[in-house]
Amino acid sequence: MISKSFQMLIGAAWIATFMSNTVAQDLSGFEIMQMVDDAQRQTNDSSFNRMQLSSCKFGVTEGRITCAERPRVKALESVAKSYGADLKDTKSITITLEPANERGIGMLNYAYDETGRNNETWLYLSALGRVKRMASGDSDEETEPASVFGSEFTTEDTETGKLEEFEFKILEETTTSGREVWKIEMIPNEERAKKTRYSRQIHYIDKERHVALRSEMYDRYDKEVKRLMASRIELVNEIWMARSLTMMNLVTNRLSNMAFVEIYTDLVIDDEFLSQRTLTDAAYRETELEKLRAQLN
Repeated sequence: MISKSFQMLIGAAWIATFMSNTVAQDLSGFEIMQMVDDAQRQTNDSSFNRMQLSSCKFGVTEGRITCAERPRVKALESVAKSYGADLKDTKSITITLEPANERGIGMLNYAYDETGRNNETWLYLSALGRVKRMASGDSDEETEPASVFGSEFTTEDTETGKLEEFEFKILEETTTSGREVWKIEMIPNEERAKKTRYSRQIHYIDKERHVALRSEMYDRYDKEVKRLMASRIELVNEIWMARSLTMMNLVTNRLSNMAFVEIYTDLVIDDEFLSQRTLTDAAYRETELEKLRAQLN
């Protein structure tokens, strides 16, 4: 015989599950992508990461995507901090450690959540000893292409915020990699369309973990030109994140993998460190990086 208390417990659990499912069903595409955006931003706040970026030409062998050549591998260190209203703006700097002939090449990025405000990105080429302003996304700009360290990732692919510049539609609820997902279409508005190379994007969002497991990018002719695959989804400070991201360029048949080897958050980061001085002043950069590394112990 089932006790009354047990019946009440079962009833409460059923109500909680029902309410959770009802809330999930009522979420709009914008609200879902806002949760994804918020989670990604939290993993970047006051953070220090060590990453490995590898790129190669790829092919398909026995149904598996593999490198058709020896990958070019780079070791990077990245520092990021949130700013602004509700900490929705992000300043980040990434420095190349290896290979030796690229050591010191760095990228500084200011990402703003405000609609209509362009992000700012600078690239420092140590061999030339100068800083270059990179394009914010508009292909008509006479500036450097917005590739991240020569990879298939661009600054647009890695940015957060500005969701108001898009329209969202939940296409269906399906499964990807054995996970239940929302399949969401993301179309830029008229102003955003002037700054992007993508006519639309489709994201497969893990319902439980709020991580994009797969993203497809289409050009103005509605041809899929790039595909992003996420793996090694792990909890980092109670936030789910992908520790491995693979961007496939379907036009050039090249891919790049960004692997997060080490992730640290809640560090004390000097605001001045996230400036162009860090790109150009090697002595200052190394002194400040050593302070940050000391916080990891």
